[in-house]
Amino acid sequence: MNHNPDEYYNRTEVSNSDLTALRDIIHPRPQFGDREAAFRFGTLVDAIITEPARVDYYRLTVDDVQYTDDEFLHAKEMQRSLRMEARHDQFLAKVLELADTQRFMVNHGQEFTYCEYPFHLDTRCKWDWYLSAFGFGGDLKTTFASSQQEFDEAVDFFDWDRSRAWYMDIAHSDRDFIYAISKKNCKVFKKFINRGDEIYNRGREKYEELAFQWWLLTPKTA
Repeated sequence: MNHNPDEYYNRTEVSNSDLTALRDIIHPRPQFGDREAAFRFGTLVDAIITEPARVDYYRLTVDDVQYTDDEFLHAKEMQRSLRMEARHDQFLAKVLELADTQRFMVNHGQEFTYCEYPFHLDTRCKWDWYLSAFGFGGDLKTTFASSQQEFDEAVDFFDWDRSRAWYMDIAHSDRDFIYAISKKNCKVFKKFINRGDEIYNRGREKYEELAFQWWLLTPKTA
């Protein structure tokens, strides 16, 4: 298992994060909260749950990023909530037991169509959890949502539907899932996605437009 995140982020294929950056340029909208702080804390929770080798509990660091005692205590509380949820959620229990964590995939020459116009991109994604034996995976999120309704709204607002459709199409998988842990009350929310359902179709529509815009901006070789 690779514990150096730079190897993934330095790759040149198009990622969902690249599409988010492009969205913020061509479809700017108000930002709520501190995005950098949310990403920083999410990285801590992700590492504790899916990449513990990156975590130094004595120095309170992930890689070389310093955290506080309170941040570590909060993240550990959220991890405990996920483990407690797995006691009565058999699927989550199997995910925590069997899934490959932080596995990345690359798809060279992936085919897309936007408004009946075909094009190709080299793409990549990095799974929080991937169940190799079953050919699908899912995502771990931290969220400010404190209810299932707020979480459902967050799936659309933060384009988590787009990311799941993007990952599914890179892996050619027909199923996907999200588990999210609330930063407010440590409740665990979940969402299952199937190819062709409302969440998948909405997410695919979002990424196809952005992927086409990315392709238009990419220098073409003769």
